[in-house]
Amino acid sequence: MNASPAQVAVVVIGHDDAAHVTDAVRSALAQGPAVREVVAVDDCSADGSPGLLDRLAATEPRLRVIRRPVNSGGCGTPRNTGLDAVTAPYVMFLDSDDVLPPGAVDALLTAAVGADAHVTGGLCVRRELPSGREVPWEGDLYAAYAVFDRPERCPRLVYDTVCVNKLYRTGFLREHGIRFPDGRFPYEDLVFTARVWAASPRVALVPDRVYVWHVRRSAERLSISLDRADVANWRARTHACRTAHDILLTAGRKRLAREARGKFLDHELRMYARELRLRDEGYRRAWWAHTRQFLGAYDAADWERDPVAPGALIGRVVLSSPEPRDLARLQELAARPARLSPPYARAADGTPVWSADLPGVTLEPLLTRPVPLLPLAVDARLHPRAGGTRLHLRLHELYGRVAEAGPDGVTVEWRLRDGGAVTAGRDGSPGAVRAGRDGHGTVLRRTVPLTPSGAGSWQAVTTVPPDRLAALGTATWDLRLRLTFRDGSRSEVTAHALSGPGLLRRRAVPSRRHGVVLVRPYATHSGALALRVAPGPRGAVSVLGARVRRLLRHGRRRRVATVGA
Repeated sequence: MNASPAQVAVVVIGHDDAAHVTDAVRSALAQGPAVREVVAVDDCSADGSPGLLDRLAATEPRLRVIRRPVNSGGCGTPRNTGLDAVTAPYVMFLDSDDVLPPGAVDALLTAAVGADAHVTGGLCVRRELPSGREVPWEGDLYAAYAVFDRPERCPRLVYDTVCVNKLYRTGFLREHGIRFPDGRFPYEDLVFTARVWAASPRVALVPDRVYVWHVRRSAERLSISLDRADVANWRARTHACRTAHDILLTAGRKRLAREARGKFLDHELRMYARELRLRDEGYRRAWWAHTRQFLGAYDAADWERDPVAPGALIGRVVLSSPEPRDLARLQELAARPARLSPPYARAADGTPVWSADLPGVTLEPLLTRPVPLLPLAVDARLHPRAGGTRLHLRLHELYGRVAEAGPDGVTVEWRLRDGGAVTAGRDGSPGAVRAGRDGHGTVLRRTVPLTPSGAGSWQAVTTVPPDRLAALGTATWDLRLRLTFRDGSRSEVTAHALSGPGLLRRRAVPSRRHGVVLVRPYATHSGALALRVAPGPRGAVSVLGARVRRLLRHGRRRRVATVGA
């Protein structure tokens, strides 16, 4: 079914974003005749943004510019201002530093009209800049076209708290009084989407890319979602999550409210716990105390859903200890996929527990959890050298479950971070390396056997030639492992980067093709092993220069934060 023309309004909001706002507006206008109007709301900018918008409006009759006389301090008020001004029967929202990809409005409008939906959502991708790497947001939710007569038919909807990848029927929002929180209210999307789901709309989902969320980690002014170095950000996030839960519960959407609490454990708690070791002692103590208070409102049913799911297990440890503890182990558990690192303690009766001094945090459900869902731990040591980069892997036992499944082999994948993965598997010669592309992008893959190494563990050793890693130029490679077991089970895991003398050092490795390859193994924020490579002297200089620039930016941000404090 073709979408009828001129039915959609796009509200674009911005503040002091002259570098990007016209790109956002043009991407909305470029959607074609389905867009009746673009309402650009400038939140009292002082950088020339209003003039740029006025000049564009002089040549674009569909563009209307609204200037707010006083800065609101947040995103909610300007979006409400735009919502009040639109005349089209459908509306969507766009931030000034993002863009709508071609065909986004047509895809959403066609589905909305065809399904008679109040809300229609599509795939949002997070595009890392300047690399261009794209990561789908809630990709599984938008894998195929679907229609639900109410949100309870698809509780996973509460995980998609982004407001900008959806087309809303304007009358539906106005009829139910659905608006954004006004003023300075970080994470206003969480509250707005909760109000939407609480009103029980008919929902359509499409697999089309409908929104490009630009992620600028090197920007002088970080977005709210990236600026997590102050514990105030965590307090704001938990406040928004609590408000969203209460909205759903008050509206009688008990199933969605329960799902929202599960989403907090699986998403928010894991994300911030993964970064705890990066923070100072004062942050950790404040974070821990606030999290204990927040999770104290959870009831038994919230924990009984899946008590050894990574987020739930992190929450149970936090509640069981008045002081921050086991941060390295929590960091591993917060990884995706999760890793439960040793030690593996048991209570006096043999029941698996978190540790000897926290016997109340039982891990007994791990004894019956399917092998692909177990948080298996693998340690990795990488030794760059002229003859090849040697990788040593060690798989740990987990309460007898690994031996029971029978480890057989491991497929080692180096996935190119900015554009995919390189793929290698068995090709008739065990352990052979093959490069190619798969659903993850560019991959380097190699399959090797796992052999018992004593003390309840299994090991594997493989070599990746530096020339092969450097074939695509200066790049970052992430390590993923696919474990296979004799009982037919498979498990995809990441590996913990072991540290120690000489293990995570930058090395210049001789290369026949490039002369020299700079190889730098390092641990990601979740403790996983990754690898940076730079071919040739020029590539090595570029990597070192980028490192210096990152340090300078970090220093400037710290000075600004100190002055602001």
